[in-house]
Amino acid sequence: MRERPSSRLLVIDPEDRLLLFRFEHRAGPLAGQVFWATPGGGLHPGETYEDAARRELLEETGLGIDDPGPQVAQRRVEFRTPDGERVAADERFFLIRIAASEISRDRWTDLEREVMAEHRWWSAADLRSTTDQVWPDDLADLLAAAGVWGGLG
Repeated sequence: MRERPSSRLLVIDPEDRLLLFRFEHRAGPLAGQVFWATPGGGLHPGETYEDAARRELLEETGLGIDDPGPQVAQRRVEFRTPDGERVAADERFFLIRIAASEISRDRWTDLEREVMAEHRWWSAADLRSTTDQVWPDDLADLLAAAGVWGGLG
């Protein structure tokens, strides 16, 4: 199984809401799977987790930053990629506070345009009460541990 280091982004807007993307896989090995997840993705060869965090933020939201700040969480998880490959992911999470909640899809890849159906800004209450699948499934706890929502997460 291939190792897949990746940077995940906990993007928080001025109203303390978290950005999540809704993934809808209509074809291929993941056909029928629908879930919400943070922006982010795998490292390119020679990239650091911080480099990947900056690049992924720009590609998936249009927002550029100089410093993604420290890693606030890490997890290891196995999953299947859209092409069907099983990977062991080493995911590093970065907390990124932004000044506005407008994002751009201008830099999305063809695959992102195909599977990323929408985006939404989630409050702590929204995340805790949803019946939709959200990855990681303990995301509200992760955010609370990172100090984003205090006792509300």
